[in-house]
Amino acid sequence: MTDARAIIATLRDGEHPGAEDLRWFAHGLASGEVTDAQAGAFAMAVVLRGLGEAGRVALTQAMRDSGKVLRWDLPGPVIDKHSTGGIGDCVSLLLAPALAACGACVPMISGRGLGHTGGTLDKLEAIPGFRTGLDEAALRRQLGQVRCAIVAASADIAPADRRLYAIRDVTSTVESIDLITASILSKKLAAGLQALVLDVKAGSGAFMKTGAEAEALARALVSTANGAGCKTSALITDMTQPLAPSAGNALEVIEVMEVLTGGPLRTRLGALTAALGGEVLALAGLATDAVEGEGLVAEALESGAAAECFGRMIAAQGGPADFVDRWPDRLPSAPVMRPVPAPEAGFLAAVDGFRLGEAVVHLGGGRLRDGDRVNPAVGLAGLPEIGTEIFRGLPLAVVHAQSEAAAEVAAAAVVAACRISEDRPEPPPLVWKRIAA
Repeated sequence: MTDARAIIATLRDGEHPGAEDLRWFAHGLASGEVTDAQAGAFAMAVVLRGLGEAGRVALTQAMRDSGKVLRWDLPGPVIDKHSTGGIGDCVSLLLAPALAACGACVPMISGRGLGHTGGTLDKLEAIPGFRTGLDEAALRRQLGQVRCAIVAASADIAPADRRLYAIRDVTSTVESIDLITASILSKKLAAGLQALVLDVKAGSGAFMKTGAEAEALARALVSTANGAGCKTSALITDMTQPLAPSAGNALEVIEVMEVLTGGPLRTRLGALTAALGGEVLALAGLATDAVEGEGLVAEALESGAAAECFGRMIAAQGGPADFVDRWPDRLPSAPVMRPVPAPEAGFLAAVDGFRLGEAVVHLGGGRLRDGDRVNPAVGLAGLPEIGTEIFRGLPLAVVHAQSEAAAEVAAAAVVAACRISEDRPEPPPLVWKRIAA
C-alpha cells in the first residue's frame, strides 16, 4: 500500500496499517514524498483513531530506520536514560558520567528546552566552549576514550521524526501517546542502545499532570521499546515541585557540580539519579538487580569517579580542562540577584511548577519563540521543598536576572507559584511507580 492516501484512509476508517505501510510512510516523510498535508492528516488520524500496540512498535522502528542507526563495538554495554521533562531536572548531567564510571558506554542524545521545561543541551552550553554537535567519528572516538557523551541529534538520526514533529507542533496533534512514543524512542533506538531507563514525570511541572496520564505514557514507552528489541523499564517520578532547588541553566550546573564534588546524595536530585542508574545497570547486566545498581551509582558519585568522567567529557567536547576543579570561576552569573521575601509564615504546601518554569523562560532562560538566544545565567535558586517551614519576610527563593525589572516580574511569579499553609504537609514520594516489561 505504497500510497499515502490509502494509508491515511485506513486510519480514518478505524483500521491499522501494516508494518510495511508504516515503514513506507516514515521513509516518505524523510524523503519528502509524503507532503505536509498528508503528514498532518496522518497525525490527526493517529490522534483520533490510534495505531494499536503493534502499529506503535512498527511506526517507532520505521522512524528509527528512516536515517542512520548506530552500531557499536565498545568495551561495555551501550545504555541511556530519557526524561519526559520537568523543572530543575538535571539528572542527565550526573547520570551519564556515573554510568560510565560503572562500566557502561553512554551515547546520550539529548534535546533543548521545550515549553516551560529546561533542556539538557542548554544546561551544558552554560559551560564555556562546550560543544553539543559532534559528528559520528568524534562521537565514536569520545565513547572509546571517555565512555560518555551528551550530544544533539545529527541531521541523519530519525529524519522522519524531525519532519513529523514540526508538523505536529502546528496541527494540534502533539498530545498522542502513539506519536509521542514513536518520537522519543525513534531517536533513542537509533543510537544503538542495549538498555534504556525512562523517567516519566507527573505533576504540575510536567507535561503529564496526573499519575494516570504518566502511567499510560510509561506503559506505552516500555512495551514499545521492548517490542523493538531494547531492554527498557520506567520510573514514574514526582514533578509536583522542582527536582533540584534551582531552575535555570548555569544554576542547575551548579547543583550538579555540588553533588559531583562531595555534596549530599540524600537530596531528591541525588536520590533519583541513583534510582534511575540502578534500573538501567540491572537491565544491562552490570548489576544483579536495581538495588545493587543504585549502590554502584551512589559509590561512583561519592568516590569522585563520576566527577572524573564528567571532567573528561567536558574537556573532550570543548569545555575547560579544569572545569571540575574551577567550576565556580567558569560559569556565568547574572548581574541582578534578588531575594523573594515570603508574604506569610507557615509551611510550603504546594508548588505550581509550570508557573516557575514559565518564569525562568521569561527571564531569558528558555525560548519564547524558535531562534531565541538563551541567557545561561538567569533563573531561580534556593527553591524550598514541599513541607519546608516558611518565615514571613525571609527568602522563598532568589531570582537571578538580567535587569531589576525582569527580577521584579519573576519574583511575583514565584510568590504566585507557592502555596503556604498553616499545617505541615506530607512531602510527596520521589518515585510514584515502577513500570517493567
